[in-house]
Amino acid sequence: MNNTGTMKNTIAKDVRRIAVICFAAVILAVNIKTFVRTGGLYPGGATGLTILIQTAGEKYFHMEIPYTLINVLLNSIPVYIGFRYIGKKFTLYSCLMIVLSGVLADIIPARAITNDMLLISVFGGIINGLVVCMCLMVNATTGGTDFISIYLSEKKGVDSWNLILGLNAVIISIAGLMFGWEKALYSIIFQFASTQVLHTLYMRYQKQTLFIVTDKPVEVCNVIYETCRHGATILEGEGSYGHCERHVVYSVVSREEFRKVIRAVKRTDEHAFVNSLRTDELSGRFYKKPTDE
Repeated sequence: MNNTGTMKNTIAKDVRRIAVICFAAVILAVNIKTFVRTGGLYPGGATGLTILIQTAGEKYFHMEIPYTLINVLLNSIPVYIGFRYIGKKFTLYSCLMIVLSGVLADIIPARAITNDMLLISVFGGIINGLVVCMCLMVNATTGGTDFISIYLSEKKGVDSWNLILGLNAVIISIAGLMFGWEKALYSIIFQFASTQVLHTLYMRYQKQTLFIVTDKPVEVCNVIYETCRHGATILEGEGSYGHCERHVVYSVVSREEFRKVIRAVKRTDEHAFVNSLRTDELSGRFYKKPTDE
């Protein structure tokens, strides 16, 4: 592909990313004003801390502080982490999400869809998780603890979203001490629903182990590398029924790639027997696609 074609593809990709981020910012702002604020929830992260400060300002100092101002200030350190350790382009797109969602949250009027706190907590959390996933899938974040989670995932190679759930629980506990435990407990339901959606839809840092019994081990290893740039190990075995020689290809890939890998393996050897297992912990060199694209 020539330079002109490459540039067009890059521009088209950037336009799609901006469009998705703008749409996600609208959804996040609407969710904040229709579920979070009207339900009196404290969802954790920079958003929850921003709302906590806003509520404290209104209750104790009788002053209304703009959402954007607080949110941008709270995100200053996470943004630095993003620029320093994750990637400049990734962080710039995340800044667009942070600023745009903040401005929209200040502009959009609050309107309650339902007064049922359980519905508010569950569906508000689901929508929040979907927004986070939308951003992550185009290499951006909603800010706050997302930066910290991605930093830990990149450096330590682990899925750290449950750790962030724990950090958010601290923020929710502070809200409970200051403003009452009922809304704080509902906020935990909100955060749990959001985290479960994230675990289900976003699989970049989750791993899958493949055991592939094949008569074409070299070709299968090559196609795995061509598909996702992960290596493989060829093991020698013996079939228990026919007592004939068998080759087993062992490889670990990310969960977002493993279905694509299996399809490629089946095209290479349609008779291959594939066993896929979830991998909870991995130590050693493992190729990760760059975040800053």
